[in-house]
Amino acid sequence: MRSRLILLLLPLLILTGCQAVQTTQGGAVGVDRTQYMFGGLSSDEVDKMAAQSYAKQLAEARSKGLLNTDKAMLNRLRRISNHLIPQVTHFRPEAKNWNWEVNLIKSDQINASAAPGGKILFYTGIVDKLKLTDAEIAQIMGHEIAHALREHGREAISRAYTSQMGTQIAGALLGLGEGSMQVADAAVQYGLMLPNSRSNETEADLIGMELAARAGYAPEAAVSLWQKMASASQGSPPQFLSTHPSTGGRIETLRATIPRVKPLYESSAKR
Repeated sequence: MRSRLILLLLPLLILTGCQAVQTTQGGAVGVDRTQYMFGGLSSDEVDKMAAQSYAKQLAEARSKGLLNTDKAMLNRLRRISNHLIPQVTHFRPEAKNWNWEVNLIKSDQINASAAPGGKILFYTGIVDKLKLTDAEIAQIMGHEIAHALREHGREAISRAYTSQMGTQIAGALLGLGEGSMQVADAAVQYGLMLPNSRSNETEADLIGMELAARAGYAPEAAVSLWQKMASASQGSPPQFLSTHPSTGGRIETLRATIPRVKPLYESSAKR
């Protein structure tokens, strides 16, 4: 009984080291989940870490002659970003003034990212292999920008801190040995980390779709994008154990959201 009570209270114990925040406004898609950030970790600190990591990636790519070699694709990405970035004010007004960058690495990887503070990075493989349209690129870029706006990176670091704290607390209170500590660690991971991570991905999908729609890119491109992703990935891990939504579930959610953002797209087309 004592062990069960402690495990039930464990999330409350470790959340005492976190602060409840709301990094963005909800937008038309209604992303309004309260986030919990570790109190000793500021946005500025995460931005600095992200900028250092981003600069290192660029330096490594530059040293290998892989940075921004495809000028046509780079210009295409930067043109799309110029349409998307002004839309961030609908979710986080001050983000328009971030030091935004868009760079391109020559690689077969199907990957893209946007680090905290507005550091966007694409790999040529995601555009070439998936044969992306501008609207599909906008969905990916919007998705990655959304991660930055919602500070999902800081949230992930906070979860790592609280996960470690939770394991230590469980071990101390329950008097667990090394093997049982591993069980406690798994309980914290699956009970606290994975659901939030899947939620973060869904939030990024929805905010990204709205950003793209406001920028004049058809929201239906989100569906065609993930259909291409599904074909390229040749299957995905079970949703329960994945940090990402299953492709089928993701597409269903995006389809259901199109009516919310379609009027924004139609209004942008009239401007």
